[in-house]
Amino acid sequence: MNKEEFFRFVAESTGNESNICQIYAIKDGRTAYEASWRGFTTEDPVNVNSVTKGVMALLAGIAVDKGFIKSLDEKIIGFFPDYQVKKGEKTIYDVTLKHLLTMTAPYKGKSEPWKKVCTSDDWTKAALDFLGGRKGITGEFRYATLGIQILAGIIERATGEKCINFANRNLFLPLGIPEHTLHGDSSKEDQFDFFMNKGPRKNEWYSDPQDTVTAGWGLCLTGRDLAKLGDLVLHEGQYGGKQIVSDTWIRQMTTPYLKLGQMFGNMEYGYLWYKPYENRSVYAAIGDCGNIIYVNKECNTAVGITGTFKPRIFDRVEFIEKQVLPLIV
Repeated sequence: MNKEEFFRFVAESTGNESNICQIYAIKDGRTAYEASWRGFTTEDPVNVNSVTKGVMALLAGIAVDKGFIKSLDEKIIGFFPDYQVKKGEKTIYDVTLKHLLTMTAPYKGKSEPWKKVCTSDDWTKAALDFLGGRKGITGEFRYATLGIQILAGIIERATGEKCINFANRNLFLPLGIPEHTLHGDSSKEDQFDFFMNKGPRKNEWYSDPQDTVTAGWGLCLTGRDLAKLGDLVLHEGQYGGKQIVSDTWIRQMTTPYLKLGQMFGNMEYGYLWYKPYENRSVYAAIGDCGNIIYVNKECNTAVGITGTFKPRIFDRVEFIEKQVLPLIV
């Protein structure tokens, strides 16, 4: 279909495409496609859910590049000397930053303690209470959104500044992404509205009562912002002629360390980024509701898609390759 037909297809969809707000594609360094739906403009940010994790991986890389974090083998507990480890807990002492970034860190319990963490005064500390357990470090993949909250705390402890300031100065503003502010409310009702509200948001990032950003979700970006971040990854950390993140980190971040199961589409996993295909140079930061940063080195293209609340949408890589790329490649 041509661009007009595609626009109409998304606009009239009652299926997985019915929540798409924006699609923005960059090919060969130039805007190749741009469109918005459902009352959104190109400038309207959306809560990109777990794509936030992919952005946190870039921030961790910048902290490593600048020497604030010496090694990914550093023990997590070393960044929190004031944290009181629970009696009898031993595993937490062996968990490293690399375990956190590859989702192989161990956690207590079978499910994430959302209520405990998200109603606490310090979400990083509450997430640390969740880390560890009797099984020790098994190397098994365990997807834990709340666990990534610890990464925000590590960046703040290592750099000596709030994560949002670090992000604005070292990543957002150099890419021409608007300066972000903290959302500033963490009540149960507000969190529910933040997820469910289908209207445009501000250039904001959800935060806890300590003004620490939510590292696993809650960053609000536009489709254009996502495409810019993808273009940064596409060009080995360079944007606008400047090296924002080192090429070494981008290669490490997108190197697959784990093969995931059927629940995760049998994709491979790097540092909070997915590699959908074993034998192709395609990478993605993926969030719920179909939010995605898609990077395809084979056709020098980066695509950002945003979507409002609609659970269990996992087809965006396929959608981009079957529907979006033919429009621009």
